[in-house]
Amino acid sequence: MVVKKQLNIPPAPSGREGYNQIFNMKKKANDEREDRLVKLKKMREVGINPYPSKTNRNIIIGDILSDFEKLEKEEERFILAGRIRSRREHGGLTFAQIEDGSGRIQIAFFKDELENGDYNLLGDFVDVGDFLEVEGICFKTKKGEPTIRTRKWKILSKAIRPLPDKWCGLIDPEERLRKRYLDILCNPDVKDMIYKKAKFWDSVRNFLKERGFLEVETPILEVNTGGADARPFITHHNALDMNLYLRISMGELWQKRLIVAGFEKIFELGRQFRNEGMDAEHLQDYTQMEFYWAYSDDEKGMELVEEMYKYVAMETFGKLKFKIKDFDIDLGKKWERYDFVGIILEKTGIDVLNTNKKEVEKKLVELNIKYDKKGFNLNRAIDNLWKYCRRQIAGPGFLINTPIIISPLAKRNENNQMISQKFQVIIAGSELGNGYSELNDPIDQKGRFEEQQKMRDAGDEEAQMFDEDFIEAIEYGMPPTCGFGMSERFFSFLMDKPMRETQIFPLMRPKK
Repeated sequence: MVVKKQLNIPPAPSGREGYNQIFNMKKKANDEREDRLVKLKKMREVGINPYPSKTNRNIIIGDILSDFEKLEKEEERFILAGRIRSRREHGGLTFAQIEDGSGRIQIAFFKDELENGDYNLLGDFVDVGDFLEVEGICFKTKKGEPTIRTRKWKILSKAIRPLPDKWCGLIDPEERLRKRYLDILCNPDVKDMIYKKAKFWDSVRNFLKERGFLEVETPILEVNTGGADARPFITHHNALDMNLYLRISMGELWQKRLIVAGFEKIFELGRQFRNEGMDAEHLQDYTQMEFYWAYSDDEKGMELVEEMYKYVAMETFGKLKFKIKDFDIDLGKKWERYDFVGIILEKTGIDVLNTNKKEVEKKLVELNIKYDKKGFNLNRAIDNLWKYCRRQIAGPGFLINTPIIISPLAKRNENNQMISQKFQVIIAGSELGNGYSELNDPIDQKGRFEEQQKMRDAGDEEAQMFDEDFIEAIEYGMPPTCGFGMSERFFSFLMDKPMRETQIFPLMRPKK
């Protein structure tokens, strides 16, 4: 029910009446497809190419609408092209709505005015959904509607399948995601979301570039995965006859190598992959941004990140106040700080710096928190306990003072060696960004990699792999550095939709 509400569509029909409705819609669509195939055949028989490769379009609809008064006055002929979205006939006059990527406008076909005399062909061969090229001039109808008075037309692409009915042609939420192209075509909100998402990532890129960050590219295929606690996808490299992993971070260990090489401000924006569960906040294939800033630390990082989130929200949505889940979020206010150890102690009575797996697991059971027992260890136990607490925090703010045992790539707090200089963005009960003062002590890093490898060998598939090459790189020296990563989850939260619905083409299980 939640998905249907977010998709803003009516509930699917149920019972015998619903079955009959869906059956009749499918039958009608199949019958119309057969009719269109007949038209296609006849078009070819009379010498009309239903799929020409060239169009002489010299103007887009958006420009026509913006300069309509001038074009009408000059009576200048032009050529536009687009998809027919509706059509109605009145004797020797046919009106239609034509649409391209910039807008939609009415066109009129007067039987006595078409220069090639093919008004009858219009009725015989053209359907809603077809692409046409139209040559004409601007005029307004008696009701004052901007319209194109057609002088010539030709078909550019014959649509074999009819477009779905506006209200009930695409009912099932899964079907809307599976046939996303139709969902976009029929739902302006989805198209608007795609434009917003492009603006979202443009604003992230612009923000960083304006502050001197260089965009880089690092490998997607890796011998060892690094930069996150996640289960990787495995693939095979035929030429080298070796197994490789799809990256689980945005090149974290590669970007740090670039910091070693002398770059001071870098970032990467691209796709990463995690072979884990699916829910409203997690996908296996998604877009991530990570930046690395030499001679900086977690405090400077938090200042920059707060500024960036406010900038991106304003550039994309034109506002800083959002309704997300059941929270009223104001990104414009001063962000809070949340102490990891203190919050868990307050809400559960567990001191995570002085506990053990048995005690935490008992508390998880007591709080009815479900968890994966495969490869279960103290790290995973504490992480599950924190997620329980996190859901109750509105934000916006930063989580700080994370225990070092669950922060294998972060520097230790100089005043307390048991906690790290890690920070996470907390908004609407979820983590929407992760950063830290990067660990640049090769001896400490090697020890933590060894501990992670032990957990991995014990069955924790999300534990990080030992990367000897990275250890060697930072032995040459890496300056103090702040790193931070943010995924498209932040965008989905600002849209107040599950991540899958904010992807253009989410991964779907094939129909059997």
